Amino acid sequence: MNETTIRVLIADDHPIVRDGLRGMFTGDPRFEVVGEAADGAEAVALTRALEPAVVLMDLRMPRMDGVTAIKRLAELGLEARVLVLTTYDTDSEVLPAIEAGATGYLLKDAPSDELMRAVEAAARGEAVLSPAVAMRLMGRLREPESPLSARELEVLRMIATGATNREIAGRLFISEATVKTHLLHIYTKLDVNDRAAAVAVGYQRGLLD
Repeated sequence: MNETTIRVLIADDHPIVRDGLRGMFTGDPRFEVVGEAADGAEAVALTRALEPAVVLMDLRMPRMDGVTAIKRLAELGLEARVLVLTTYDTDSEVLPAIEAGATGYLLKDAPSDELMRAVEAAARGEAVLSPAVAMRLMGRLREPESPLSARELEVLRMIATGATNREIAGRLFISEATVKTHLLHIYTKLDVNDRAAAVAVGYQRGLLD
């Protein structure tokens, strides 16, 4: 193997997936598959022992899941880059993995040439995201940050429709006193003094459609 060969560790609990990935990378002189792990704990142990440049990490694995393994690798200060390769692209999967320190996030339906380019990019320390994951993260960034609780937002939306305190109380099955308490919290958080100003600021901040 030459000095530019990228050392890869495959971590996935499905043998058929590991076999397929190993076959793909073994047939390319740019890569060397140095090991395979069937769970997160084994991935951490093998990363310490074999020092791969890139770890292809599944997320849902027994004993230790992928996110926990990524966090453990970061805690140990290991230099291997982690490229998540999974079937899942929900917020509950993507965000924890990125926050834990994953360099990239690809879905298992990615074409082989895209996966190989991603491993090369990850080895260089570049962030790699599948288009679907990139769109999801961009969507999260564009969402307005709400200082209000879900119930306060609900009250504000009703105020915007012109509902009175009594009407809001009736619709939400709470007392008028509770509605007034929610209103005071809304005024404080939005730095306003009345209902009209609260609605205006709500629109300005994107809290109201």
